[in-house]
Amino acid sequence: MEIFSKVSQLLKDGTPFVLMTLTGIKGSAPQDLGSKALVGDEGLLFGTVGGGILEAAALQHAKVMLMDSTQGIKQSRTWNLQQELGMTCGGEATIFFEAYSTQTWNIALFGAGHVIQAMARILATMDCRVHCVDPRQDWLDKLPKTSNIQTQCLSEPSTSVAVIPKDSFVCVITQGHSTDLPLLREILRQEHVYPYVGMIGSSVKSIRMRKALINEGFSKVDVEALHSPIGLPIGGNHPTEIAISIIAQLLQVREQIGV
Repeated sequence: MEIFSKVSQLLKDGTPFVLMTLTGIKGSAPQDLGSKALVGDEGLLFGTVGGGILEAAALQHAKVMLMDSTQGIKQSRTWNLQQELGMTCGGEATIFFEAYSTQTWNIALFGAGHVIQAMARILATMDCRVHCVDPRQDWLDKLPKTSNIQTQCLSEPSTSVAVIPKDSFVCVITQGHSTDLPLLREILRQEHVYPYVGMIGSSVKSIRMRKALINEGFSKVDVEALHSPIGLPIGGNHPTEIAISIIAQLLQVREQIGV
């Protein structure tokens, strides 16, 4: 079957994907039992499990599995077509999801300025998945066009933080204090704890930022865990040297926690 040829190519390329299979039908369903489809970061790659509302729901479920490795690699989901999806045909459909290559090192970059541009060019060559968020599309467009770098043009902190995987190593390197602080607030509000959160800035800025967050009621333990100034104390102030110092720290923390 052609779909298995596609699966082989995706595995060879190291591209994360989900294989969906229609495994159960009760009543009327929009596709034959055993129908398959492949889903990647950008959406449907090949095949179909029914099209329309059912497939849209399945695609969303697959994308969550790709974004969040804590969701597991194999799942089965049954939808009541009428009650849950509002389809007139009624019945039920069960889809089996198999995720491949989702256990990876996720790095979230908030900002797309000079330091992140330098970081992205290094990270593009490494075994990781980079999620870069910035409100400036023109700066996002300058990033390397590689399969392991995803970009999203978003400005609202709550929306921005919601799109990154829960196991991300997070780097806050935006245009300044006024954009860093709202992001840090939202990051610290999450129920889960990110394995690494770093913010660029001087020692003075870092002290002021920590004090502001503690005064707002955030846990002193969580605030003190923030890596700021970000990066190892090596190199100078050139964006590439700063980028190297940050990536070195990310690697150091990754080794320490055994990711």
